[in-house]
Amino acid sequence: MEKMQAQEMMSGLRIPEMDELGQFFRSLPTSTLHEDGGHRSMMGDSSKLLTHYHDDARTMYEVFQRGLHISGDGPCLGSRLPNQPYKWISYKEVTARAEHLGSGLLHQGCQPNPNQFIGVFAQNRPEWIISELACYTYSMVVVPLYDTLGPDAIRFIINTADISTVICDKVEKAQVLLDNVERKETPGLRRIILMDDFDSALVEHAKGCGVHVQAMQEVEALGREHYRKPVPPAPDDLSIVCFTSGTTGNPKGVMLTHGNVVADFSGFLKVTDKVIFPNQDDCLISFLPLAHMFERLIESVVYCHGGRIGFYQGDIRLLPDDMKALRPTIFPVVPRLLNRMYDKIFSQANSPLKRWLLNFAAKRKGAEVSSGIIRSDSIWDKIFFSKIQASLGGRLRMIITGAAPTSPTVLGFLRAALGCQVYEAYGQTECTAGCTFTTPGDWTTGHVGAPLPCNLIKLVDVPEKNYFASKGEGEVCVKGPNVFKGYLKDPERTAETLDADGWLHSGDIGKWLPGEYISPEKIENIYIRSQPVAQLYVHGDSLQSCLVGIVVPDPEVMPEWAKKKGILGIYKDLCKNTELKKAILEDLVRLGKASGLHSFEQVKNIYIHNEMFSIENGLLTPTLKAKRPELKEFFKAKIDQLYSSISM
Repeated sequence: MEKMQAQEMMSGLRIPEMDELGQFFRSLPTSTLHEDGGHRSMMGDSSKLLTHYHDDARTMYEVFQRGLHISGDGPCLGSRLPNQPYKWISYKEVTARAEHLGSGLLHQGCQPNPNQFIGVFAQNRPEWIISELACYTYSMVVVPLYDTLGPDAIRFIINTADISTVICDKVEKAQVLLDNVERKETPGLRRIILMDDFDSALVEHAKGCGVHVQAMQEVEALGREHYRKPVPPAPDDLSIVCFTSGTTGNPKGVMLTHGNVVADFSGFLKVTDKVIFPNQDDCLISFLPLAHMFERLIESVVYCHGGRIGFYQGDIRLLPDDMKALRPTIFPVVPRLLNRMYDKIFSQANSPLKRWLLNFAAKRKGAEVSSGIIRSDSIWDKIFFSKIQASLGGRLRMIITGAAPTSPTVLGFLRAALGCQVYEAYGQTECTAGCTFTTPGDWTTGHVGAPLPCNLIKLVDVPEKNYFASKGEGEVCVKGPNVFKGYLKDPERTAETLDADGWLHSGDIGKWLPGEYISPEKIENIYIRSQPVAQLYVHGDSLQSCLVGIVVPDPEVMPEWAKKKGILGIYKDLCKNTELKKAILEDLVRLGKASGLHSFEQVKNIYIHNEMFSIENGLLTPTLKAKRPELKEFFKAKIDQLYSSISM
């Protein structure tokens, strides 16, 4: 390609009503115009959208099995009591408990298929994940219940989803459920399984209502005695019905398949895989409600790769103490919490001079962030920011925020102060969680990045609000394998939200921001100033999230240049020398930074070729211009190797 095609990328600040222009769409080199009018990420196959990242993880059951395989008997789920260290349950124990719980449910009449809905009514804790995995192990469907919906909504969900069994954490929640049964408002509820201890009074109350109350351990023990082999789901099977509160009327049950969830988190993985790939050493702090998809999506990314999830104590006021004890590497947050962090930092800088110094340090650090340098060991960190970083455990490498707009001022300051990558996402439950995500290397604010590689984004006219797609404004619409299958038993509202062509109409207003192209020629013209370089070819692959390059060193200049760096040898041998390759790559990146290239415009790997591009070998035109399609084909195998060897 003469230019790596890049058109508008969507960014958005979500609002529930179309009252104002609330989305901002960032145009950077990771989105292209699709044939049916939507913009898509370039980080995926040009003919189809991303459905999965790992071939062995296409359902949520397989996702956990993959983590089990990687980690073995490593720590998986952790919790703590006040002033105590975290205690961990291993992957093997989580798997065994899930199989026993699932077998116990089947022994008591539940069916191992996607028509069997199981309610989960609990705060974040290990048993939530065990209950969820029990359902997935036997192809059953999770239906989260949560307090903030209110008692009317809980009754509505139980009745609409025909839930006969609810797994809940506390006695108080069991009482709420029993009160509904007693008033004959949820006649189908027949079983409550409790995570916490309970007394005989609750059992008697339940008996009087025709409900059987059991301890979770009791059901697990039943399952050990009457073990059933797993009945794994298929990607198209329903995995969860996540009820969301509308502005009016009853909540809507968003039906998400295993494939929906896997596609969405695979899009996140694809965008970030070359900069911050999850691994066994990762640890996530879980405090955002598991009843919402955002938290559960990020958690599934962690345990897909054998990492750990540590749960907070259940009291948000104790979250800082939990962070220090857990020392997480991944921190999913909402803007409200980021605002509190920002306010607390500045409230402690209790004089005009201290505030000025803090802002000055953040600006200096922010300049580094803008040029693609993310670190926590600068002089500014040592003087100003190390205490802030230590208060969050001192190991953070990724913060992900979503669910509402984030102030550009807050986001910019925290990206500098926290010394880790801070991503912003936009989406809604109907597209599983996210549909856009910050592009690594683009640390500007005021937008929420590009379309994920699992979905298309387009804007459609809203004439009554004076928004028109021709002006780059309109209702945000999403299409792809992460888009839900409809609302449970609500065809009317499904038809209002999902059109005949499969586009999800979000109800949010968005705007495309001005864009730019990545021009390989521009980058090559900067890099060619590198002293040892005679020729080069910069390549961007639509299946990848970064650039690579082919470099031909100058036979006359390069050996002497290498000698000055302590690298000795003849030309052909030097071209195979890894130290020389590293030195040339560093010089290219140095020139790129000096010329103002963004991080995403810099090559991340190079191959040193020892033969000049020429007219004779078909790689140059008669006017000595690079023949880009021929170069791409000639170096195809080397390019593939460059991408596969980039460190994750």
